[in-house]
Amino acid sequence: MTYNFQLFWRMTVRSFLKSKNTYGELRPKRFKFLLIFYTVWPIFTVITWFFFLLDDLLFPAYKQQPIEKPLFILGNFRSGSTFLHRLLSRDASMFTSLRTWDIFLMPSITQRRIFRLLAKIDRWFGSPLVTWLKNFDKRSLGQVRIHKISLFEPEEDENILLHAWSTFFVSFLFPYLDDLPPYQFFDEALPAKEKKRIMTFYRACIQRHLYATGGKHYFVSKSPAASAKIESLLEYFPDARILYLVRNPLDMLPSTISWLSYAWNMFSDTGAQYLYRDQVLALTKYWYHHPLQVIDQNPSATKMILNYDDLIRWPEQVIRNLYEQFGYIESDGLEEIINRAVDESRTYQSDHIYHYEQMGFSHEEILREFEDIYERFHFDRRESGSLPRENQELLPVFAAEVPLAGD
Repeated sequence: MTYNFQLFWRMTVRSFLKSKNTYGELRPKRFKFLLIFYTVWPIFTVITWFFFLLDDLLFPAYKQQPIEKPLFILGNFRSGSTFLHRLLSRDASMFTSLRTWDIFLMPSITQRRIFRLLAKIDRWFGSPLVTWLKNFDKRSLGQVRIHKISLFEPEEDENILLHAWSTFFVSFLFPYLDDLPPYQFFDEALPAKEKKRIMTFYRACIQRHLYATGGKHYFVSKSPAASAKIESLLEYFPDARILYLVRNPLDMLPSTISWLSYAWNMFSDTGAQYLYRDQVLALTKYWYHHPLQVIDQNPSATKMILNYDDLIRWPEQVIRNLYEQFGYIESDGLEEIINRAVDESRTYQSDHIYHYEQMGFSHEEILREFEDIYERFHFDRRESGSLPRENQELLPVFAAEVPLAGD
């Protein structure tokens, strides 16, 4: 069975009966979340899988949908992957990607066909439904800090694996890392049968998306969590292009801990500002070493290692090199797309304030833990990191501007 019912049940028991002295202890905020979650998620899951089944009955041809030259953007969290992903997604003549809307509300072909009809009817009446959705988006997801989220923007497609309950992201809802499978070390830590189950489901989701969007575009994925499954990606997507982003650990590590801790605290009264310090350190080290090792052992023109500093200093040159190396044709408006995205990102003032010493790290410890990364990429070892502080957080605040009904 594709859905991991065993893990779902284990998280349920842990939440209600074995949560004492954990980050998911049953306190008021946590209880409120669980009440909402168990009211909504089981019904939502049944509906989603019902439509997946309808896809198999109504649109079986999606299973033969080719996936040509898909681009997977890997790297640690907070390394510029969201910026690059959303920039490329603006080139709608070339690329397609999963939006938050597609991932959570319309993952099936059948749902998208139904919504197309509803959207057409909505336009006849002046688009009141779309207007309401946009306002709701701003009032809800638009309030999430650190990482801008919107129903209408491309998002990390690791989230699609929540429909199979088989991803590290389960920990954001159930912060019990000691009781979760080691998804953060996917290639080396999971049994072959489990990897096959997850990757088969993921590939089918991508085929559904391409089929629903006409199959004429290249799929572009942004998923730091996929750094742990680069070998599996190459196995299940033999025509894949891999772009690995690497950032100075002095900047990446504290930003990652801050972001993950924020996510873990959204649904729990953890009582701690920064969570799972050692576990996040181990995760980030693996997400550096494992992809780099795979790329080094299998060098080819379909793989590229990109320095974060180069991306933000010379974005146009980097993007054009990417297109040329990976065999994508430049659109007429590519230069304008790049310039507009960069200009908008520079107007952003981040409130993402953190420092690694508050998290229990010293400058020397970070340099020591990532010594091989510093040796290879010659990152600045000074405490200021790779760039002046005001430029270190290149966060994508621009809207993807993909129409809601633009399937």
